[in-house]
Amino acid sequence: MGWWQVNADTLAGSRFLLSPLAETFAALKLLHAGAGTHPGEAEWLRVHLPGYRARLAADPVTALLVRAGLGRQRSLRPADGRRGGREVEGWNADFLTPPPRDGETFEEGVARVRAARPEAARAHLRVSLAGPVPVALLRDDLPDRAAGLLEYVWAETVRPYWDRRRRVLEADVVARTAQVSRGGWAAALDALAPGRTRWLGENRLQVNRHEYPPREISGAELVFVPVTVRTGWVSWEERDRYAVIYPCAGVLTDVRDRAVPAGLGALLGAARAEVLVLLGSPMSTTQVTAVTGQGLGSVGRHLRVLLAAGLVERRRAGRSVLYSRTAAGEVLVGAGALR
Repeated sequence: MGWWQVNADTLAGSRFLLSPLAETFAALKLLHAGAGTHPGEAEWLRVHLPGYRARLAADPVTALLVRAGLGRQRSLRPADGRRGGREVEGWNADFLTPPPRDGETFEEGVARVRAARPEAARAHLRVSLAGPVPVALLRDDLPDRAAGLLEYVWAETVRPYWDRRRRVLEADVVARTAQVSRGGWAAALDALAPGRTRWLGENRLQVNRHEYPPREISGAELVFVPVTVRTGWVSWEERDRYAVIYPCAGVLTDVRDRAVPAGLGALLGAARAEVLVLLGSPMSTTQVTAVTGQGLGSVGRHLRVLLAAGLVERRRAGRSVLYSRTAAGEVLVGAGALR
């Protein structure tokens, strides 16, 4: 397993942040895999995968760069320690994944990919491939090609959905921050990406299951960055900045793709119906607010009406109050979806 040595001051100074570039690279990984983990991803792939594949078919060098940059598949020990059934995972070429910076736009992030030195890019590919770089990639325009592909993925497959995705990611950050406040960093890190990240004690943070030497990062900047795709990776910049990119909570991942049935919107009002549709999985008021973009007061009023009508119920989980649909709410949403 791969782990970092993190002192208390570094961990206390760490923070969560959002990154359009990280979300775009996660989308690239999903396009490369070609298979989603939930219906929302499957529909997104149905729309965008043909165009992505056509673009790579017209540019064989960049297609080869993607395969090399996402890494030769390595065998990993199962998360539960059992024998057999070993998982595989690739190591991303580092120049493709500069650690996100607070408040950085996509354009600012992709500029750092483009600015990578060609010799560094080839060195990173040798690591990701665990072997020699193909002759076709022994060229100096690899960073520019990689940046160009990321710009395509952003413009065509991420930016049209970015406002909703950002709210989903903000909701995840709210939930993670609350978890740190309730149970401390150890509990939050164990839940970040189960099977990959966990607090090992003695100032050790497991960040993946790759069998690489540990890294001492005490005194560096450490950030945690959610993405909506079910993937994750780590990145670093010299010895100054380290990032753990992780998949946002499953309860939030595909909410952007849950359409409000027209009949349900006419009955309850579009905003209130949207809240009811979202509550197929338990969510807090703050999460609903972040995901929908509605005001906190408006969400609170919708929840009170839905609660009084018996369409949602609430329960306490630690210091949080979570709302979810009742059986009556399920019937109403299901009936609206059939029309």
